[in-house]
Amino acid sequence: MSVYPAKAAERDAWILSRRPARESLDPLVPYEYFVEEERAHDSVIKSVATIFLTNRECPFRCLMCDLWRNTLTETVPVGAIPAQIDHALRNLPPARQLKLYNSGSFFDPHAIPPEDYAAIAQRANRFERLIVENHPALIGDACLRFRDLLAGRLEVAMGLETVHPEAAVALNKRMTLGQFSAAAKFLRRNGIDLRVFILVQPPFVPAAEALDWAERSLDFAMECGATAAVLIPTRAGNGAMEALMANGEFSLSSLDTLESAMEYGLHLSAGRVFADLWGLRESCAQCHGPRVARLRRMNLQQVVLDRIPCTGCGGAS
Repeated sequence: MSVYPAKAAERDAWILSRRPARESLDPLVPYEYFVEEERAHDSVIKSVATIFLTNRECPFRCLMCDLWRNTLTETVPVGAIPAQIDHALRNLPPARQLKLYNSGSFFDPHAIPPEDYAAIAQRANRFERLIVENHPALIGDACLRFRDLLAGRLEVAMGLETVHPEAAVALNKRMTLGQFSAAAKFLRRNGIDLRVFILVQPPFVPAAEALDWAERSLDFAMECGATAAVLIPTRAGNGAMEALMANGEFSLSSLDTLESAMEYGLHLSAGRVFADLWGLRESCAQCHGPRVARLRRMNLQQVVLDRIPCTGCGGAS
């Protein structure tokens, strides 16, 4: 029997009751920032300043989410987000593109005060592209007002997560595929690029079916006009996922599944595909490092490279 509530009205409470402690954060300082390299839409490898903003928690209680641990319980004061960006940029080397990720939705007015849009845009205008994240339900006119403040290109990342019908509902994201498609169409129609987040082996998707559903999700993302798709192996660590693991309703994805999904996505030749390599569990002491390095090269080159052979695990995990 499932430990997870069948009724949507009970899911928030179940998820919240299993949470560990929240981090203590300064509303004037981003909780993380760094510069990374990414292959851009024009096939040029460019430096990207990535800033994880400290702001109020997302109102959607997604089952798999652990990002809330680095959020606040109250809206930040006006001026705090520009101050966080200034703090990060003072301490980062130059970059050509900027990512502002806020563990939720950039266009949630309780997370990012709209009064700060002009000041944020002023700082973003030194970059050729700005990438933000947002829930499909909050795509609308605010996107256009902010877009019009920018000198460079705006790109919005949305979490599709999975097209598996039962798992998509159970994730508690409160989104249908139709709503996602409509939000994607709105972005495309208004000259805003789309990046899509896809979970590899989310809860309630058996390990034997994980690759198939990741591939179907990639297909859907590209049909929606995504210029980039990010494959994210579903993590544990938020309390709820551990409860599902103990009950056999979730298991961590293998590195082999991520590799195969990445290869499939690149073979589509429809948009860039990236493997999220943060916090990957070690698959095999002998081959894990080289296999992760291969995926990192594939992220930059956007071509399928030869698999790394391993006498210890046969190259799979």
